[in-house]
Amino acid sequence: MRKIVVFLFVAALAAAVPAQAQDKKVEVNIGAGYTFTLSDVRKQLGDGYNIDFGLTFNLKPSLGFQVEYSYNGLGKKQIDPANLPPGTTSQVFADMNMQYGNFNLVFKPPTTGKAKPYIVAGMGVYYRPVKVTTPTVGYVPPYCDPWWYYCWPGGFVEVDQILASKSSTGFGIDFGAGVNIWASEAIAIYVEARYHYIWGPELKDNSGKSYGKANGQFLPITFGIRF
Repeated sequence: MRKIVVFLFVAALAAAVPAQAQDKKVEVNIGAGYTFTLSDVRKQLGDGYNIDFGLTFNLKPSLGFQVEYSYNGLGKKQIDPANLPPGTTSQVFADMNMQYGNFNLVFKPPTTGKAKPYIVAGMGVYYRPVKVTTPTVGYVPPYCDPWWYYCWPGGFVEVDQILASKSSTGFGIDFGAGVNIWASEAIAIYVEARYHYIWGPELKDNSGKSYGKANGQFLPITFGIRF
């Protein structure tokens, strides 16, 4: 994923200056918004935020090819006690972030006016690390640091004990729609809704019994600028 970010950043720098002179052969989009978790994912993980960065290569006025990277931070959510082993007394929480690199086709129907709707669809690679924790306490000894401007007297503090931590990398598809509102020939404000479906790994115990597949479904709503 880091290589994708570096590639997009370098390509954006190279494309941003000549883009206007070439009638928008390349467009850069930067956006952020709210990510909804859907279906079974919503039972285990909370909603979150997204930050997107992409390039669209306009093959012709009505069709573009987009390369995009996105980081989605999903909120911590307490796991329903009914889904935990019988007798569990501690609170258990799960949180996850999702990073992906997508390759999409962007269809732009001909319209008049400053508002330009579009349809986007494609596929990509999704990286999803998950962490499961439970609150506990730990002892921190007395400590002074001049850069904190503070001396810690020592004592017990609340900490999170990690019960499990694992990641998954898989393929997925995405499709959605949005609208560009061009404030000038050089810059536009856009809003977009896009559905993502990711194929996840199947979880089995030592006997081979399957507990289901970690398929993911998400709906980010993104606001940003395009130039």
